[in-house]
Amino acid sequence: MLTDTRVALPPQRRLAALATLADHRGFAVLLLLAAALRVVTMLAYRPATLYWYDSFTYLDTAVHPAPSATFHPIGYPLLLRGLLPFHSVELVAAVQHVIGLGTGMLLYAVLRRRSAPGWVAASATVPLLFDASFLRLEQAVLSDTQFVFLVVAGLAVLMWSPRLSVRAAAGAGLLFALAALTRTIALPLLLLVVLVLAVRRVGWRPLVALVLAGSLPLAGYAAWYARHHGRFAISGADGVALWARTMTFADCARIQPPPDLARLCPNGTKVDAASEYVWSPGASLNRLPGDRFTHNDLARAFAIDAILAQPLDYLGDVARDTAIAFSWTPIPHPERVTPAFGFRSGRWELPDQPLVDKVRREYDPDIRGLSSVSPYADFLIAYQYAAYLRGPFLGLILLLGGIAAVRRPGVALLPWAVATGLLIGPVAVLDFDHRYVLPVIPVACLAAALVQAPAVRTGPRRA
Repeated sequence: MLTDTRVALPPQRRLAALATLADHRGFAVLLLLAAALRVVTMLAYRPATLYWYDSFTYLDTAVHPAPSATFHPIGYPLLLRGLLPFHSVELVAAVQHVIGLGTGMLLYAVLRRRSAPGWVAASATVPLLFDASFLRLEQAVLSDTQFVFLVVAGLAVLMWSPRLSVRAAAGAGLLFALAALTRTIALPLLLLVVLVLAVRRVGWRPLVALVLAGSLPLAGYAAWYARHHGRFAISGADGVALWARTMTFADCARIQPPPDLARLCPNGTKVDAASEYVWSPGASLNRLPGDRFTHNDLARAFAIDAILAQPLDYLGDVARDTAIAFSWTPIPHPERVTPAFGFRSGRWELPDQPLVDKVRREYDPDIRGLSSVSPYADFLIAYQYAAYLRGPFLGLILLLGGIAAVRRPGVALLPWAVATGLLIGPVAVLDFDHRYVLPVIPVACLAAALVQAPAVRTGPRRA
């Protein structure tokens, strides 16, 4: 005789399971709505947003893995290479939408783990899940979505338990290393995380584990980079970026550079943002013989001299550009970019470039210009004006995170410090860009939500 081997849950456990589901019902509804929005986005703009030249460089590196001598390390091309057998940039966009949803789930989970009320934890995920700017990023072949996920995952691992274990510290170090190999701005973030944990006195073993797990992948990549480019480094553009930052204030009469660096002094060329000096044909760096990135070391030396000679001018420019993030109306910086509300109707053809044809042959034969599809695009065009986090609200979120960091430094100081570093870091080493502000938002929300979290005892408890 056949018997039913299924074991029914006791009534008490069934009630507990139902109570748990009910406790997360609000977030489940938000997650379903966010998933529906992402389906609409994929239907509205096909096949995916491809930017010249970033997207095509990423796709080409995915087919031919090698360390880039410019701004693009290997982290994001590795994700694209994992999806290469499917030969579809539409699948890339779909995976990135799933990653965006996963990042929201991580935010919610770590906040509930640290005793934040359900409505607070769910509210903290709203900007990430519903801001139209994140929908646009996830639909584009760009590294930002992966970068945001890795940073939030690293913080989640560090914050999951009141006491940081060696294993958790090592896992977080690896995640931050992967973030640095996705976007190099995470390199100083890793140092910032170590500093905050040292201030919190988490113990020398977790700190050592974090440093080793974070350093070894970076060292391995730097050695690989040295084999290709003859220099032990992560990027070949850090000096060029910092030089461009100094072009907004550098005064060679005060810097008094040696003759080899004097060639990089401002030459009267004017652009509307520091980052534009990297590409401006008239800028002094671009008038030197050879490719601009072959002068990376020279550019770094000039930039350091300029900052040391004019520290207040440097800090003033960084503060002025950072303040753009808090404006109510998005300010184009540089003027050629669309800082927000980028969903539009139309068709956008790809540039006539050999790299485009190469990527089409090797990665996805169906790569073509982007087209909007009604009525889905019409909905998103109207939706984006309401679903945009205005600058003053970002300022308020950061303020709440700062209050939480003061009240509960053991849990909130780390995400607030990382959010601040993500906001100021890109401006300090290159320039402000609204796209660079987006990773700040979920991390700042994580810190701000901890204002409502009760203090967690880390000492021994009675049985």
